Amino acid sequence: MPKVIEQAAQSSLYIGLMSGTSLDGVDGVLVDFSQGTQVLQHATCGFSDELRAELLALNTAGGQDELHRAALAANALARHYAQVVQQLLGNSATAANQVAAIGAHGQTVRHRPQMFDGTGYTLQLNSPALLAELTGITVVADLRSRDVAAGGQGAPLVPAFHQGIFGLPNQTALVLNIGGIANLSVLGADGSVLGFDTGTGNALMDGWCLRHTGKAYDESGQWAASGKVIPELLAAMLSDPYLAQEPPKSTGRDLFHADWLAQHLQRHGAQAAPTDVQATLTEFTAASCADAVQRFGKGGQQLLVCGGGALNTYLMQRLAALLPDIKVGTTAELGLPPLEVEAAAFAWLARQCLLGLPGNLPSVTGARGPRILGAIYPA
Repeated sequence: MPKVIEQAAQSSLYIGLMSGTSLDGVDGVLVDFSQGTQVLQHATCGFSDELRAELLALNTAGGQDELHRAALAANALARHYAQVVQQLLGNSATAANQVAAIGAHGQTVRHRPQMFDGTGYTLQLNSPALLAELTGITVVADLRSRDVAAGGQGAPLVPAFHQGIFGLPNQTALVLNIGGIANLSVLGADGSVLGFDTGTGNALMDGWCLRHTGKAYDESGQWAASGKVIPELLAAMLSDPYLAQEPPKSTGRDLFHADWLAQHLQRHGAQAAPTDVQATLTEFTAASCADAVQRFGKGGQQLLVCGGGALNTYLMQRLAALLPDIKVGTTAELGLPPLEVEAAAFAWLARQCLLGLPGNLPSVTGARGPRILGAIYPA
């Protein structure tokens, strides 16, 4: 038995790290899988303005010296990851050799599955070898590319985890993750699982807020709540062809980026007040999510929201207003706080990899079949 697999069999402790399209930093959790899924510790580390700007720039094709810059950004990201790992270990009095593995998905900078040559690619910046060196813990990384190689979208990967912890017998459960991009998991009463990216989550709202207020995000949605929705702008954004596509589907900043917004503003909001644009962006996220729930979440009576968007009070109010027949709450109601869910999912994916078990759901990603996801960097 390979040593890392033997270690996985001996330890139920895993660390999951998440840095998403919101580009606000790293969330990490220490999880004990010995009896279900128990998060023992949560830690965060924000990105510096310089790293955030560089990661955002690397999301856009055509920059200078991209390979060099991407490699250095990956090293910087690994150091942020290591800092979170040390916080988790220190705060829980856990030794590195007690942890089976770290699930570190990396920072997505390009996501183009099934494009160009039929296979396409998904690219996450990461330096898992450096992370293994810095922490002394086995690292499982590159969690999306095998699904893409098998004809899938490579995203979202969290519905399989959602099924395990939020699935209800004989009931349809709905889980909405609102990070930079939003994704919906429909956990059917019959055991079926559907999941896909609904469209933009916080990414456009956060970018607009930073540009006009200097703040990284609109706290509780207060700024958006002070504005008025611009009907023409909202209608134009909601007409984007991606929203009408049938799943499986996934998206990212490759589509929903600042230039996409600028083009819509030029036609439908060139003189609009910044607060009104923020209100419209918030409504766009709420409406696109609500539409996905209404189209594909039939039978669901409760929507559990996780990710940073769950902390946006105004966004949650708008979701509830657009879904009057569904109870809208957060995953905290089932014992897992919104900012811990995705990181816990990557801890679970690391465990699946070390145990030689599939991590994807073909019904979600469209892959040709179940696949073991991830590449292992031993401690």
